[in-house]
Amino acid sequence: MKIHSLSKDDVFHTLVTSETGLSEDEAGRRLSEFGPNKITEVGRRSLLIRFLDQFTHFLAILLWIASAMSFLSEYLHPGEGMLTLGIAIVAVIFINAVFTFIQEYRAEKALEELQKLLPFFVRVLRDGREKEITAGEVVPGDVMILSEGDKVPADSRVIESSGLKVNNAPLTGEAEPLSRSSDPFQGEFMESSNIAFAGTTIVSGSGMAAVFATGMRTEFGRIALLTSAVEPGLSPLQKEIVKATRVVAAIAAGVGIFFFCLGFVIGRNFWDNFIFAIGITVALIPEGMLPTVTLSLAMGSQRMAKRKALIKTLTAVETLGSVSVICTDKTGTLTQNRMAVSRLWVYDRTINTGDLHKEDAPELLITALLCNNARFMEGQYKGDPTETAILKTAREMIGDIENERLAEIPFDPERKRMSTVNRTGGKVFAFSKGSVEGLLPLCSHLLKEGRKTLIDDAVRSKILDSCQSLMDRGLRVLAFAHRDMEDRPGPDLSTLEQDMIFLGLIGLEDPPRPEVPEAIGKCNEAGIKVIMITGDASRTAVAIGREIGLIQSDPVIVEGRRFGEMSDYELRKTLTHKEVIFSRMTPKHKMRVVSILKGEGEVVAVTGDGVNDAPALKKADIGISMGMSGTDVAKEASDMVLLDDNFATIVNAVEEGRTVYENIRKFITYIFASNIPEAVPYLSYILLRIPLPLTIMQILAVDLGTDMLPALALGAERPTQGIMKQPPRRPGERMLNFPLIARAYFFLGPFEAAACMFGFFWLLYQGGWHWGEILQANNILYMQATTACLTGIVITQVANVFACRSSRESVFSIGFFTNRLIFAGIAFELALQFFIVYHPWGNRIFATYPISSSIWLVLIPFAFVLFFAEEARKAVLRYAQPHHAAKSAL
Repeated sequence: MKIHSLSKDDVFHTLVTSETGLSEDEAGRRLSEFGPNKITEVGRRSLLIRFLDQFTHFLAILLWIASAMSFLSEYLHPGEGMLTLGIAIVAVIFINAVFTFIQEYRAEKALEELQKLLPFFVRVLRDGREKEITAGEVVPGDVMILSEGDKVPADSRVIESSGLKVNNAPLTGEAEPLSRSSDPFQGEFMESSNIAFAGTTIVSGSGMAAVFATGMRTEFGRIALLTSAVEPGLSPLQKEIVKATRVVAAIAAGVGIFFFCLGFVIGRNFWDNFIFAIGITVALIPEGMLPTVTLSLAMGSQRMAKRKALIKTLTAVETLGSVSVICTDKTGTLTQNRMAVSRLWVYDRTINTGDLHKEDAPELLITALLCNNARFMEGQYKGDPTETAILKTAREMIGDIENERLAEIPFDPERKRMSTVNRTGGKVFAFSKGSVEGLLPLCSHLLKEGRKTLIDDAVRSKILDSCQSLMDRGLRVLAFAHRDMEDRPGPDLSTLEQDMIFLGLIGLEDPPRPEVPEAIGKCNEAGIKVIMITGDASRTAVAIGREIGLIQSDPVIVEGRRFGEMSDYELRKTLTHKEVIFSRMTPKHKMRVVSILKGEGEVVAVTGDGVNDAPALKKADIGISMGMSGTDVAKEASDMVLLDDNFATIVNAVEEGRTVYENIRKFITYIFASNIPEAVPYLSYILLRIPLPLTIMQILAVDLGTDMLPALALGAERPTQGIMKQPPRRPGERMLNFPLIARAYFFLGPFEAAACMFGFFWLLYQGGWHWGEILQANNILYMQATTACLTGIVITQVANVFACRSSRESVFSIGFFTNRLIFAGIAFELALQFFIVYHPWGNRIFATYPISSSIWLVLIPFAFVLFFAEEARKAVLRYAQPHHAAKSAL
């Protein structure tokens, strides 16, 4: 079927449809016949294969080798407990695999839910009436209504076009906008100028198209590789965690091999050395770190979703914490996007909307009604908020007017105006609306009290002064003009916008969002620069900026025309000013601002809602689209979607991003601190020639048992009090830096090591043990001593989880009970330890033996020592930093 070569009537005949679209019954029948309009993913790996992947990464391979060596040693030298160790290590691999797989599966399902929350809607004609349906309900024969910013849901033949242009980049890679007409085309199908392909986007103009292929029958479906599942790359944070895990694992293996060889030098036998090597390796590997990080990021994304910010990629969660500049639109982001006509100006007279009558400005109201792409359908006004507000006011004043639109020159950011040609009342008129600077030069006359008056310098000055007066009130101002086309049968669009009659101005009010001033204040405290980039006039932008607290002094104002003349050096210098506003800007201007800021080392978040904003959204470190008013193209290009289009939500997301990053460092500190009391017993074992104080199974009980829930609870910590009063994190700052490692390994860890070793020796000496005495693995005194050693780690980890809740603030200032999950984690930790110590199954699995309550009482003081030592360290840090800052200021 060469549908591109057919005439409009033949298209309707071939598809068995009409200009009024399908009936609801016929559409339902075709949906059953052709199925939903969706692309089936090709090449997507099965759940089983993805689950098996969890057993082949670096850490898993390392543990597989350890388990194989354990089984081998059990075979060659039975009775040493290596079988239990081998089984335990395999269990570790499976626990890690299941945990990580579940997180990936949950993330995938969350993305599917995100798509449900952001449905892709299409306007079609059904039974002659315009109706909005989801893309999945589109069927062959549907007549779609297309307009700027829409994503085409199915292959379709254009049957009406008014300046319609498409971007075929998703299909062909060519990003140049291509015009679309309704005329038959005799060339190659893929080069047809009358076909709108599925997956492409409407760049400008409007039109109608008849669907001829859906789902896998579209060109996108045939080239299914383009839509096959693509495995997302690891985020920078995940790469860093993997890298750190590999480094730690390599160190652990190196240490194990070193002491294995050292054991022979000091005269130990092979099996003692082998048990030690396996133990020290397992002790130093943070088995639970990677899944804990993944879960923490997922929890952060869920918290952001509750605060109306949908995160599409885990990368965005971590990057948000280091944002240093936010480039934001004004309309709908800083303001409520509830446009309402506030005032009209007709020559020498300003009229409040409440005092308006249709006799006051009939020509202005007719132009406002007809030069408009908003619609009133099903009892609601639908379309762009600005056009909707204008249509509502005009329609309420003069009602609907019978007319036929003959042509349209769509709104263009460069021209800053739109024009239509309409037949009404037996005459043909050209109607235009746009910015004053874009429209006034095209007008030769002014309508004054119903009469045409020549526009001279005095009149022009009067119009501009009145426009500026409206802008100073924070109003968005549009100018209106018309021209009698003298009933020309075929209007010449190239000369349409000439010799027009200026009709007046309409000022629209869009009040600021009440939450924005506080959010701007938070940004100032957090060292985040906010730059307003708006298409509105500078006076309107400044008035709104002062109202929300964005402007405190005299800002640098750059208008679109001047912006185009600035060199990169001039723009770079301008951006160093504290307060900068860009007005009368186009989307390509926004892209240049983002590029310059990134070149200066800033981490940039940028908002956008239009199809032309997509390049800037992709270029920015964090692209933020509008969930309520944004186009499908903008949402796809962004990293985060604002469900409420609110600037305050961006600031909340930045705060949450900083919190997630900070919380990950907290639980990494917590996890790493326990590595020291796990490693010291093994070093003591080989260097001091004492019984092994801690078995490998007991290490695993800590790493994958008692530590897990408290670590996750740290990942749910609320933002610390001063988190939004700190400057943004530097992009090159490493998460696992020396201060973190030093705090975990050289400060917190030694306290825990002292507790576990003290417990071990205390119980041995209480039982009559003498230095150098060899104890068998099944000796009750030995098992009690290792149990006391394990209990010492668990008790001090209880104190450590409170210590790790902040890096410098006192726990007393943030409150003991502000994170109730901590207590749930501690309860689980202690319950599991009681099971390990006092239940026969726990004794059998972990080679422990019940100990008296006096041992617990002896070990508890170590927890208090650790806690208060850390509080003292934080106090010194808090005291030292302000004094250092004061000296630096001097």
